[in-house]
Amino acid sequence: MSSRSQDDERYPPLEQVPQHIAIIMDGNGRWARARGLPRPAGHRAGTENLRRVLRAAVEFGIEVLTIYAFSTENWKRPESEIQGLMSIFERMIDRELAELHKEGVQLRHLGRLERISPRFRQKILDAIELTKSNQRLILNVAFDYGGRAELVDAIRRIVADGVPAEQVDESLVGRYLYTTDCPDPDLIIRTSGEMRLSNFLIWQGAYAELYVTPTLWPDFDKDELYKALGDYNRRERRFGLVPG
Repeated sequence: MSSRSQDDERYPPLEQVPQHIAIIMDGNGRWARARGLPRPAGHRAGTENLRRVLRAAVEFGIEVLTIYAFSTENWKRPESEIQGLMSIFERMIDRELAELHKEGVQLRHLGRLERISPRFRQKILDAIELTKSNQRLILNVAFDYGGRAELVDAIRRIVADGVPAEQVDESLVGRYLYTTDCPDPDLIIRTSGEMRLSNFLIWQGAYAELYVTPTLWPDFDKDELYKALGDYNRRERRFGLVPG
């Protein structure tokens, strides 16, 4: 039996595939602690896991994937851990960019860049420029990102542009967000079992379906993603309306 037909048996086609999935990648530290390893080992394992989740997302027909890589609150962590994370992310760009580009992944950044080192910032900007025309999958990387900070930035830009108050509506606010031309997420997944959004896509995720799994991020594989998609397929999205 071919691997393709085996995959067809393990992952039957889904009736509804969300266009946009967002993931809060949580649990790297607990994954490392459970194995007697230092926290950086968990972050490295989590970064490595992203490759297989990206591949699975493409196979399942997802068009936009947003990952919560580093929040505005993560700057409060110990300096040694922050620097370790920065090194891991920078090395990932160096190692994976060519392959991501070859596979048709378009990289985008959500968040602020001012607090990132000039060298790392330039690598991010170069990756965005290189992949901007790719269409197979949009990968939004939320890095130095916070939902409240995003809204503050949007309000500041609206004010700076001199928009009259009576012209401000939901559509206009959406155009000033980091995700200006992306559809809102259909499904937000959080690994590690924590039951909160942690300041992630708080505007865009207003009507997203939520899926929380106790699986730690480094162990969240293709099977786990398919399980989340299966759960999404069993739901009825009403957007505030009564059941049909």
